[in-house]
Amino acid sequence: MNSFGDKPPGKRAPGKRDAQKEETRARILAVARAHFERDGFEAANIRAIAAEAGVAAGTVLLHYADKRDLMHATLFDELSLTIEQALALPAKGPLEERLCAIARTFFAYYEARPKLRRALLREALLAESPWKERFVAQVSRVHMHLATLAGEAKARGELAADVDPVMLGASFFAFYYFALIGWVQGALGEPAPLFERMLAEHLRGLTTTNRKGQ
Repeated sequence: MNSFGDKPPGKRAPGKRDAQKEETRARILAVARAHFERDGFEAANIRAIAAEAGVAAGTVLLHYADKRDLMHATLFDELSLTIEQALALPAKGPLEERLCAIARTFFAYYEARPKLRRALLREALLAESPWKERFVAQVSRVHMHLATLAGEAKARGELAADVDPVMLGASFFAFYYFALIGWVQGALGEPAPLFERMLAEHLRGLTTTNRKGQ
C-alpha cells in the first residue's frame, strides 16, 4: 500500500466476494421459494430454479446440497420471520387470547402455502442435522416466550398458584401440532377452532377467577 492508501493491483475489495455470494444465495432462495409455493416440493426443479435465478444448476448445488437442503433453507428463513411476527404481538389481554393469537399466526403460515404445507410440516418435524438443531432452537425460543407469558399470567393471578408455566408452554405445542397435523391430513376444515377449544378446556382447569388479564 502506498502513502495514498491505494490497494495492491489485482486485489478485490474486502468483503466484495462474500457480498456477491450472499446476493447470489438470496436470489436463489427467493426464486426457490416462489417455485416451491407454486409447484410444491416434489414438482419443483433445480434446473428451473437456477434458470430463473440467472445461474447454473451447479451454482445452486454449490450453495445448497440438494433440493431438500434448499427447501430447509427456505423453511428456516420463513419460520424465523413468522416467529418474529408471533413474538411481536401486543403484550396485552388475557393469556388465552394471546396464546390463540400466536397459534393463528403460525397456522396462517401454512394456510398461505396450500401446495407446500404437507412438505413443510414433514421437513420441520423430521429434519436432519444441521437443520434439526436450527428448528429445535426456533421451537425452544417460542417455548420460552410462551412460558414467560404463562408466568406473567400466574403472577397477576390469572393462573392458579401451582401451575407450571413451562409445562403450559409444552401443552400449547401439543394442542398446536395435533390440530395442525389433523388439518394437513384433511381431517379438519381448519386448525384454529380445534386448537382454541383444546386450549380453553385445558385452561379451565388451570385458571383462577381472574381471567381478564388485567
